[in-house]
Amino acid sequence: MFGLGMPEILMILAIALIVIGPKKLPDLAKTLGRAMGEFKRSAQDFKRSIDVET
Repeated sequence: MFGLGMPEILMILAIALIVIGPKKLPDLAKTLGRAMGEFKRSAQDFKRSIDVET
């Protein structure tokens, strides 16, 4: 996963918790999850359209 191990991911989460705060973190995670899902769907749609064209 992007060359990050478990210690690095935990450090990023700890920093995010400190910077953003515990009350806003779930909303931010939900928003990021939705954005990533939309990005993946768009990438898949683009790939399908390229495959259909060729």
